[in-house]
Amino acid sequence: MIRRVSEFFVGLVFGFGLLLSGMTDPAKVISFLDVTGVWDPSLAFVMGGAVVISFIAFRLSRNWKASLMGRVIILSDLKTIDVKLILGSALFGIGWGLSGFCPGPAIVSLATGEFKSIIFMIAMIAGMGCESLYQRYRQT
Repeated sequence: MIRRVSEFFVGLVFGFGLLLSGMTDPAKVISFLDVTGVWDPSLAFVMGGAVVISFIAFRLSRNWKASLMGRVIILSDLKTIDVKLILGSALFGIGWGLSGFCPGPAIVSLATGEFKSIIFMIAMIAGMGCESLYQRYRQT
């Protein structure tokens, strides 16, 4: 029970941070990505803060076997850049640039009933389903 409550609280803090930072506003995100037009660099500070906090958290926990809540920690040990990583990153960037959403902010925006976030989530779920089908096809 305490695990679920803490997960809910962490999700609530994360969602509030996304709202507060403007990451749920597609226009703000697209203006951040528009480096040749009227560029809004404010989201760089949001991402920079996330990178610093993540760096510290990964350094502190890199030898842990479980999280503070007892969940097993599994980190990738891959150190190579391959075609799957490049294509996945490119698809993520294209989707982010076209829609102004990435998964976290899109989920938060669902609570506001924003139509664009609903379309994004449908497309994201369809893409995940296609990838899953592709992986099954490759295994046969």
